[in-house]
Amino acid sequence: MSRRTYRIGNYAMPTTAFPTPVTTGTSIKTMLQVKPASSIAVIGWGYSFDIAPTAVVKVELVTTGTVNATVTASVAADAAKYDDPSAGVSTVTFATSGTGYTSSAEGSVTTTRELDVRQAWEQSYDMRYELGREPGVVAADILRIRVTTATAINMLCYIIYEE
Repeated sequence: MSRRTYRIGNYAMPTTAFPTPVTTGTSIKTMLQVKPASSIAVIGWGYSFDIAPTAVVKVELVTTGTVNATVTASVAADAAKYDDPSAGVSTVTFATSGTGYTSSAEGSVTTTRELDVRQAWEQSYDMRYELGREPGVVAADILRIRVTTATAINMLCYIIYEE
């Protein structure tokens, strides 16, 4: 079976309007979470704020083992087919304890694996990993984009993954 690539953001798939950015709050918050049913490779990720930050923003791409945040569940249509429009639906777990966005509770994280960490004033960031150097995430581990800001600002973020 060939591998397929998907792109998912911290919003419901837009149909008639631009995606709605989500407020960060002022304490650590999971903006996007992916729970794979089988191992995945992270092809890229990124974020943007609707205004320039007025203080340093901390954004991280991490795995948190099997500890999930409680999120708004994404649905299959939110994982856009990226490389092959005829591909099947993504097999990630869509649930409030699985793949979704905008956490309401972070869970009791005891271990993380940092894949990328940003501490900057930048308004946007896009990362693509080199071919053959993509970070992997094993089945049932939780992949997250977490953010900490001094003042609440609106954010869009995404992850491109191959399963």
